[in-house]
Amino acid sequence: MQKKQQLMLDITDLNNLGCGVGRAPDGRAVFVAGAVAGDRVTCELIKINKTYAVGRLTEVLTPSPDREEGFCAAPFSCGGCVYRHLSYARELALKRDYVRHCFRKAGLLDVVVEETAHTGEVSGYRNKAEYPITGTKNGLVGGFYAQKTHRVVAAECCALQPALFGEILHTVCALLGAQGVAAYDELTGKGLLRHLYLREGKKTGEVMVCPVLNGECLPDETAFVAALREKFPQITSILLNVNKKSTNVVLGNKYRVLWGKDHLEDVLCGKRFRIAPGAFYQVNHDAAELLYGLAADRAVTGAKNGLLLDLYCGAGTIGLSMAERFAEVIGIEIVPEAVASATENARLNGVQNAQFYCGDAAEAALLLAAAEQARGTLHPDVVVLDPPRKGCDRGLLEFLAARRVPRIVYVSCGPDTLARDCAILRELGYEIGTVTPVDLFPRTGHVESVVCLTRR
Repeated sequence: MQKKQQLMLDITDLNNLGCGVGRAPDGRAVFVAGAVAGDRVTCELIKINKTYAVGRLTEVLTPSPDREEGFCAAPFSCGGCVYRHLSYARELALKRDYVRHCFRKAGLLDVVVEETAHTGEVSGYRNKAEYPITGTKNGLVGGFYAQKTHRVVAAECCALQPALFGEILHTVCALLGAQGVAAYDELTGKGLLRHLYLREGKKTGEVMVCPVLNGECLPDETAFVAALREKFPQITSILLNVNKKSTNVVLGNKYRVLWGKDHLEDVLCGKRFRIAPGAFYQVNHDAAELLYGLAADRAVTGAKNGLLLDLYCGAGTIGLSMAERFAEVIGIEIVPEAVASATENARLNGVQNAQFYCGDAAEAALLLAAAEQARGTLHPDVVVLDPPRKGCDRGLLEFLAARRVPRIVYVSCGPDTLARDCAILRELGYEIGTVTPVDLFPRTGHVESVVCLTRR
């Protein structure tokens, strides 16, 4: 095989990166983005390896019964919706298969993986956007980075974002372009406007607008604020984020309020949460409520009693959503600002049986030091784990097993690390319950999961 060679392929499989898989005449797998299992396609080879090749889709000769077109008007090169050409029913089945594959790979063949839970909402669900900005002959435009590049694909319309976000993006680019603001250039380090960062409270309707600058201020901030407020009355916060570093990280550490509040508020699982600009908050509100409800059902065994220990608690969303079902909630988080937010959110909701402390889940020996210094030795009845994608440190799992915690409810955004950690907990004396995948990110290759492990 050679680069630029045209191949006709029957696509027999589809991976979680949205690539259809076919076989070349010599038996090598060929991965084709945008192809769907059941398609017959032609592709142009763009990468050739000893064991596989990568092709660029050129034509769908015979479409699969699972192929659906017209989901999003944004260019395919944005790479966000890897399942944009696939029926949603097939996407849900693929995500279940992916989770099941991870558990089998970890040697847990007997673990039951349920069908993927979902809200049915596949578009407009994201409450957060980070648009890179670039300059063109027609002025400033925003969009998304093309997959595996830092080339900006102009796209004001995104099927995963609220339509309002696209309108705000267009207006901000027009306003700042008229003021002579230049887009940041990663190669030269020059230019002022790097990104536009937007957040929305789905239940409150509050909107936060935050340009990210390679500098301290805009040319005419008063006019910028007045124009935005006049056109978008739902905006409650206009901030600037300063990021002067040569980095791929979108947000810097410094925020300055131009107008309105320094935070956003939203209602999740019946609780009101105050969200700082840089704080973690699930991007799919309704699916997050579904996920937390499933976690709560697994955490509660009977009457309202016992201690819930919420690790990686962030701003306290999981622990506070379950507070009414436990006698006491203790949250542990390594980021001091998040601990302060969780404490404030407890106060905001009148929750008096929840306390939050700083602790590093990667340092199991010191994890509960601050909490136990204040309250004495803790004997949690249920521990909720919601770690980052890399999963839990083995030392933490051994620490929980040594404490003989009766129930561990594990919420995960990485099926492979979840399966790995479940295998470790089985070694340490825990039974693995039924795993439920939850689709928090429709049309993308990501899937969350929740499972309860009980002490043998």
